[in-house]
Amino acid sequence: MLDDSKIQEFVDELRQYIVDNLPLSKLSDEELEAQIEDIVLERLAGQYIPIEQKVSIVQQVYSSIRGFGLLDTIMNDESITEVMINGANNVFIEKRGRVVRLDKAFESQRRLEDIIQRIVGQAGREVNQANPICDTRLPDGSRVNVVLPPIALCGPTVTIRKFSKTPMTVEQLIKYKSINEEIASKLQLLVKAKYNIFIAGGTGSGKTTFLNALSNYIPRDERVITIEDSAELQLANIDNLVSLETRNANASGTGEITMRDLIKSSLRMRPERIVVGEVRGGEALDMLQAMNTGHDGSLSTGHANSTADMLSRLETMVLQGAAALPLDAVRQQIASALDIIIHLSRLRDHSRKTMEISEVVGYKNGQILMNPLYQFEEDEFSTLEKVSGSLKRTKNPMIHDFKLKLSGIKTVI
Repeated sequence: MLDDSKIQEFVDELRQYIVDNLPLSKLSDEELEAQIEDIVLERLAGQYIPIEQKVSIVQQVYSSIRGFGLLDTIMNDESITEVMINGANNVFIEKRGRVVRLDKAFESQRRLEDIIQRIVGQAGREVNQANPICDTRLPDGSRVNVVLPPIALCGPTVTIRKFSKTPMTVEQLIKYKSINEEIASKLQLLVKAKYNIFIAGGTGSGKTTFLNALSNYIPRDERVITIEDSAELQLANIDNLVSLETRNANASGTGEITMRDLIKSSLRMRPERIVVGEVRGGEALDMLQAMNTGHDGSLSTGHANSTADMLSRLETMVLQGAAALPLDAVRQQIASALDIIIHLSRLRDHSRKTMEISEVVGYKNGQILMNPLYQFEEDEFSTLEKVSGSLKRTKNPMIHDFKLKLSGIKTVI
C-alpha cells in the first residue's frame, strides 16, 4: 500500500507522462479515463494495492488533466463545508466548524488560473484582469467567489461555500439545536399565514441554510420566484417554481442583469411569493416595495450582527437605491413591509444558533418598533469553550396576529 507522499509523486509523474504522450485534444473524457486506468494497472502490476487506492489514483490523474485537480479531491470530502484558496500554495478548509490549513497545494499558479477559468466558463461567466471579481457556482451548486491579481495580492483567490447534497430541513435544524420543535411549529404557521420574514446574521451563521429550511413550509401549490446572485437555494417541494440568477457584464461592459432588474421582472410573473437569496444594495428598495404591494409571504436574508443592526443596514441599502428618499419614508417602508426578523449567530464554540425572533410592529417618533418574541438565553452549563442554552419565549404577546386570523389559524404565537 502506497503512502500519501508516494501516491502524490506517482500521480504527478503519470500526469506528466500522459500530457507528453497522449493526443489529449482527440480523446473524449471516457476514452481518456479508460487510457489512464490501463496505464495505472500496467504501472502497478505486481504490487499489492487495494482496489480503492487504484480507483483514487485514476480519479486524481484524470481530474488533474480534465477536472479541477486538487479541488476535486477536496470537494469529494463530505466533511468539508468551506474551501479558501489564497494563491496556489495556501489552501484552507473548514471542517466541523474549524478552519485548518491543508498540507497540499496546486501544481502552479498557472494551473490554479486554468481551473478558475473552467469553473467560471461552465457557468457562462467571465473573469479576467478587466473584470477580476466574479461570483459563480460549481456544477453541483456550490457557491464560488473568485478574485484575481492584481486585486488579490497573494495570487488567485477562490472561496467556495459547499453545496449540501440534501436540502436543509427544519428537522435538521432541530437536530442541530438551532431551534426546537415548538418554535419550528410556530414558524410553520407564520410562513403559511404569509408573514414577510427576513433572516439576518453574520458570515457563516447559516442564513441560506435557515432560508432553505423555512421554504419547505411554503404550500406546494403556490407560485414562487427565487432571485439570487448565484443560485444555491434548494426548494424541493414547490411545483410552480421559477429560479432567477443575476449576470455580470461581459468583456465589452454590456449584458449585466442585476438583482433590481430581476425583482422588477419577477413582479410581472404573477408570483405568490418572492424569495430573495440575499439583499446587499439598492435592490432592498424593490424588495420592500414588492412586499408592500401584495406579495406577502416573501422571504429574504441579509448580513448583520443584530436585529437593530439589520434595520440600520436596510435603511442604508434602500438609500443606495433611492438617495432622494427622506429617512422617515424609508423607515416607514421597512416597518410596513417586514413582519418578522430572525437573527442568527455563530457563537464562540463555532455553533450556529438562532438568537432572536422579533416582530416588527410599526413606526413611531422616527423609530421602527420591535417586539421580541423569542430570545436566546445561555444556561448554567455554558462555559468559555461550549455554549449551552435555548430560545426562550419572552413575556411579550404577539401584536400583529391579523394574518394568522385571516388564514384561519387560531394558535397563539
